[in-house]
Amino acid sequence: MGVNKPIWVTGFMSGTSLDGVDAACLLTDGVDICEFGPSVYRPYSAAERQMLQSVLGKWSGAPGLEPVSELILAAHLEAWSQLPPAELIGFHGQTLCHDPQNFRTHQLGSGAEFARRAGTAVAWDFRSEDVACGGQGAPLAPIFHWALARYKQIGEPMAIVNLGGVGNLTWIDARLPAEQGLLAFDTGPANAPLNDFMVKTTGQPYDEGGALAASGRVDEELVALFLQRPYFSRSAPKSLDRDSFSDMVELVAQLAPADAAATLTALCVAAIEAALPLMPVQPKQVWISGGGRKNSEIMRQLAMKLPMKVYDIDDIGLDGDMLEAQAFAYLAARVARGLATSFPATTAANAPLCGGKISLP
Repeated sequence: MGVNKPIWVTGFMSGTSLDGVDAACLLTDGVDICEFGPSVYRPYSAAERQMLQSVLGKWSGAPGLEPVSELILAAHLEAWSQLPPAELIGFHGQTLCHDPQNFRTHQLGSGAEFARRAGTAVAWDFRSEDVACGGQGAPLAPIFHWALARYKQIGEPMAIVNLGGVGNLTWIDARLPAEQGLLAFDTGPANAPLNDFMVKTTGQPYDEGGALAASGRVDEELVALFLQRPYFSRSAPKSLDRDSFSDMVELVAQLAPADAAATLTALCVAAIEAALPLMPVQPKQVWISGGGRKNSEIMRQLAMKLPMKVYDIDDIGLDGDMLEAQAFAYLAARVARGLATSFPATTAANAPLCGGKISLP
C-alpha cells in the first residue's frame, strides 16, 4: 500500500439512524481529496433494524451480540462486493454505546474479520484511543470536512452540520492548518428521537419529507424547557450518545402525533440554533448533510432561523448521502499514513491523535 501517494479507499458507515450501510470510494493521500469514486447503499430490512435496535446500549461481552455482529459484517461485505477493488477499507462498525466520561465507547464489528473475508487491509476502531486519552471520541468527520472545504476552495469561515441520529457541527477555516482551523461538537438530537417516534406511532421509519411535522403545531414551552438542559450551555467540544435524549419521545407522548412530530423537529433545529454562540467566528455559510437534509420541514426552519446562508450539501456538488462513508475512507488513509484523525478542538483530546488500527487480510 503506497501510503504517501493517493490511493483508492472504500469507506463504510452504518449510522445511529440504523437505516443501512453506506459505502463510498475515495482517492486520497490522507491530506487532499483527489477524486470521488462510486458508492452504494445497502439498506437494512425492518427485521434487521429490529435486531440492531435490540443491542443498542450493550457493551462488549454482553450476550446476544454475536448474531448482530455477523449481520453487520455480512451487510458490509455485500456492499463491498458491489464496488471496484480498493487498496484499503475504512470500517467504522455500528456504535452501540458511547460513554466518553467513563473512557469507553463500543462499535460492534470486527475489522480483523472484515479484512480476512474481504482480502483487503482494513482500518478500524477509530474512536477507542481518543476516548482513552480523555477525548470525546466524536465527532471524527471534522478533518474530512476541512479537506472538503479545501477541495471546494472556500476562503472564509463556514460550517457543516450533519443531521444523522445525532446532530453534529464542524466549524472550519480552511485557510488555516487543521489544528487551528477546526472546532467540532454534537449539537443535540437530530433524526433519532423523531425516527423512534415515527416507528412507535405510525410504523414508518421516518417522517418522509417532514410532512407530518409540517401539518402540526410546535409546543414552544417544551422546546424552551429542552434548551435549559445543561448540555447546551457546555463549551465545545462535546459529544452525545444516540440515546442521550431518548426521553424526548416520552415528553411529546401527550401531544397529537402531528404536534409531537412538529415539536421533535423543532428540537433538532433549536439545538443547532443554540450552537451558534459556541463558534469562534460566525460562519458565512452552513452546509447541511445527513438524512435530515431530506426533511423539508427541518430545512425550512433552518433557513428561517439561522442568520447565514443555508445550503443542502448536494447543492454544493457533494453527495450528502455518502459524506460519512467518504469521511471514513479519508480517515483510513490518514491512519495508514500515521496522520492525526482527531484534535483537541474536535474531540477535546489532550493532543492530536492518530486513532484507529490496521488489520491485514
